[in-house]
Amino acid sequence: MKNAALAASGSLLVPEFLACNNAKGAVDPATGKRLFFDISLAEWSFHRALFAGKMTNLDFPVVAKKDYGIAAVEYVNQFFMDKAKDKKYLADLKMRCDDNGVRSVLIMCDGEGELGDADPAKRTKAIENHYKWVEAAQQLGCFCIRVNAAGSGTAAEVSDHAADGLRRLTTFAKDYGQSVIVENHGGYSSNGKWLSGVMQKVNMKECGILPDFGNFCVRRQKEGDWASPCAEQYDRYLGTTEFMRSTGGFALTLECGQHQDPQAPETGWQAIGRTLAHLQMVDAPAPPVTTGIQFLRLTEVVDKLHAGDSFSRSWSSYD
Repeated sequence: MKNAALAASGSLLVPEFLACNNAKGAVDPATGKRLFFDISLAEWSFHRALFAGKMTNLDFPVVAKKDYGIAAVEYVNQFFMDKAKDKKYLADLKMRCDDNGVRSVLIMCDGEGELGDADPAKRTKAIENHYKWVEAAQQLGCFCIRVNAAGSGTAAEVSDHAADGLRRLTTFAKDYGQSVIVENHGGYSSNGKWLSGVMQKVNMKECGILPDFGNFCVRRQKEGDWASPCAEQYDRYLGTTEFMRSTGGFALTLECGQHQDPQAPETGWQAIGRTLAHLQMVDAPAPPVTTGIQFLRLTEVVDKLHAGDSFSRSWSSYD
């Protein structure tokens, strides 16, 4: 499930936990109440049913709305691979969305070649293979396509090649009113510092990152086997922070009461909602102005008391 784009200087960050900030809010199936934010549903959530033929891509937006109350969807190209240029099919899909009050958000694109391929001809072919999905996204009313930054070679080599591929694809997509977003999807791309560096090389506000908070595995025990245990895991919190900082963004820490306080979850929920409303990231009234605020400022951090002191283990972010 994903959400609206956070624009920033230089590039784009699209968080996976928010959805369409100009929508009216999703419905909580447990209470029937409308939420202050909306979420979009990724088609991969139904991959087993789709691969088994129990539902089709055309069914997806209807199921999302009628069964789950979600009015924004993210397609996966694997489930309509031969329909990218089929105008009639795309018109039918859009009509189903319109008839059910569903917005198409993006198309996740796989299997079209490596945008960071070391071979210039293969890289150009991969770029051009994505053109049809840009055009399909425009017809469906999406705002972007999701791609992968993959290739063979050293980290530095793939970084340069991927930046070239993304820059050229994004230049094409701009003319269709589309953005290009890259998911951390294994390999080098699941290294937050590496992918942030690629974005800095591309340096286009229409090209950014789609963080997958559960996909920071850089290397698996069996290469190419997604079911294989992870052999090299990147810190997801550090990676997400690096993604945000690479776009010029920043984060706030909200202290929302003691863990033992039964009201702490509600306090935290209200704090998050009011923060998003204040930043105009959700369709909600601005929170009331608070007066008499007290705050503490951290002025000094002491890492050791004596010259010979040392950490018992390597320090990492958020320790």
